[in-house]
Amino acid sequence: MPSFGVKIYSVFFKLWLRHRLQTLAADGGGPDPAAAAFGVSCRPDEATAPANPAFSAADGVASKDLHIDPNSSLSVRIFLPTPPPHAHLLAHSRRASDPTPAPASNGAAPYRGYLPHAVSSPRAPASARRRLPIVVQFHGGGFATGSSSATANDAFCRRVAKLCDAIVVAVGYRLAPESRYPAAFEDGVKVLKWIAKQANLAMMSKVGGGVDTFGASTVEPWIAAHGDPARCVLLGASCGANIADYVTRKVVEDSKPFDPIKVVAQVLMYPFFIGSVPTHSEIRLANSYFYDKSTCILAWRLFLSEKEFNLDHPAANPLAPGRGGPPLKCMPPTLTVIAEHDWMRDRAIAYSEELRKVNVDSPVLDYKDTVHEFATLDVFLKTPQAQACAEDIAIWMKKYISLRGHEFSY
Repeated sequence: MPSFGVKIYSVFFKLWLRHRLQTLAADGGGPDPAAAAFGVSCRPDEATAPANPAFSAADGVASKDLHIDPNSSLSVRIFLPTPPPHAHLLAHSRRASDPTPAPASNGAAPYRGYLPHAVSSPRAPASARRRLPIVVQFHGGGFATGSSSATANDAFCRRVAKLCDAIVVAVGYRLAPESRYPAAFEDGVKVLKWIAKQANLAMMSKVGGGVDTFGASTVEPWIAAHGDPARCVLLGASCGANIADYVTRKVVEDSKPFDPIKVVAQVLMYPFFIGSVPTHSEIRLANSYFYDKSTCILAWRLFLSEKEFNLDHPAANPLAPGRGGPPLKCMPPTLTVIAEHDWMRDRAIAYSEELRKVNVDSPVLDYKDTVHEFATLDVFLKTPQAQACAEDIAIWMKKYISLRGHEFSY
């Protein structure tokens, strides 16, 4: 069972969350239609961690924020782990034109920029041309709270970037009720297409070992220089898992708009699934820790319009009759993480079982004495279960993102 301290914290958290959702419901997205259309991807009163483009001395991960859609509040935070292997080449090239080293605080090594010729030249060593897999991460928060830059989400993404040796793109999708369904889901699709665009621009900008001025000026350097779009994993926590699964289905349905992105796997962490017919865990754990069922239904009412509200909505129930989409047998390998004291666990297990029935690699990791969002809430980040969960995800993920094959076994 969770500790006494966790139980007390859970009581106050549930009171805060319910009050927050009720306040948002009363506001109804605000009086300004233009502002509502643009949406918000971060609540001003929620704790956030500043981006740090220098490689942190603590974890060796750099981060930066980008606003990628001028027509909405959609943004991303990109995490780049450890200085790339060819950092010495970049530093040497920069030093010739700028003898003054860039300042760095707390022993952090500054990122010295994107030099495409250094990574594309056939004379460069193999290590200099190393590419990192890309993990696209969707945060939780019941579609109405949280952000890509939230303190807990920032720490979790840094942990994933370091353990998986991968670029992590945390998606700051538009929140409800300002932007209701399908805004958050469409934002997930937009981000994947944006990553594909960056990869295509990077390839177009290479002309005989040189760089086209237009391509170099518009390309996102971290993804272009270090990202491997052919090894992409989608990872979602709570409601973010619903978004990840939706985006994966869109890629499976038609991969051409996402080329050269290849989604090789997805990770669904305690997905925010629900349905009209309650499962055993929904009955037994309806008033469980942190996220009780009644509060989560309120979150769904904020996300779905009054006309669309239905607990068997395709966004809510992945196994609802007539959901449509690609056959489950076409889905990529899917890792599902569940918590012992989470009322949503049974439906996540059922979805995983349906994938296994059609021979999709779909294991379930079930953690004892844990609650919903146990690996991504700030109060749990330093617990053994949270750290073990991230490590287990990395072990499984490396089966599909390793360049040398499946030398990692789970």
